[in-house]
Amino acid sequence: MPKKNSEINKRKLANHNRSRQKRRARGGRERERERMEAMATRSLRRRLVEFHLQASQHLQLRPIVKYTSLSFFLDRFMPSLQRGSIAEKMQGGNCKSWLLEHLRESNLQLFVLISIWVSSKIHDSQPLSVRSLKALSDKIISDQHFTSRDFSDAEFIFLEVIGYDIGTSKIAFRHLEDLFIQLRGLSKLGETIEMETCMDIMDLLYEEDTSSLFLASFDSLAASILVSAYLISVPKQQWEFPLLPWVKFVTSHEEQDIMRFVGCILSHVSKAEEFRPQN
Repeated sequence: MPKKNSEINKRKLANHNRSRQKRRARGGRERERERMEAMATRSLRRRLVEFHLQASQHLQLRPIVKYTSLSFFLDRFMPSLQRGSIAEKMQGGNCKSWLLEHLRESNLQLFVLISIWVSSKIHDSQPLSVRSLKALSDKIISDQHFTSRDFSDAEFIFLEVIGYDIGTSKIAFRHLEDLFIQLRGLSKLGETIEMETCMDIMDLLYEEDTSSLFLASFDSLAASILVSAYLISVPKQQWEFPLLPWVKFVTSHEEQDIMRFVGCILSHVSKAEEFRPQN
């Protein structure tokens, strides 16, 4: 009898071990699937940012139009889509649309152009026309043809998804521009910083999906970009202006918090420089 119980216990232990191994294997596969999905999401985001930058260049957008539309698309539209509830609610209501039913990359590219259109209507005295945007879409969206009606429908969907949140007071570029002008007025060393450098940094942060930075307060992000541009542009021996105390004064953010963001920004800049092709 004891021998029989011992054999039963051994079989139970073996079954338990096999079950545990299966759970581990299943957990490993799930983690790998999640990792691959995250990589695919990051890859898609990067392609959409590159598409936006390409469209901005074609349309010769003013910086405030460009960065407002980037914020609308990446910080408001995409997170709402990923949560899914809004899109599902819309599809179940009276505003069903094939643009949301199958979210191909070309559909998302259309919504990028819509974000530019909305931003242009806010900031430009003569906003972009649907004709110019449609002509651009025919040129740079290769696997889908969109009609003027599609643009009108997509604009309605875009605004519904973001809850008509088109306020611009928290756009980081607006605050960056204000800080940039103030610094140039206070110190001649500010003249060594080019706004182009600040914008290159902001483009890079969007491309690299530094979500944690963009989730921070808009004015601390703006201040961190300006400090980073200062450190990149001004030779160390000329660091005379008390930049961090001034930034703390005008933004009310602690120097340590700003420098933490600056360190993150400079690491991305350094990484980008490493992989930049040599001429």
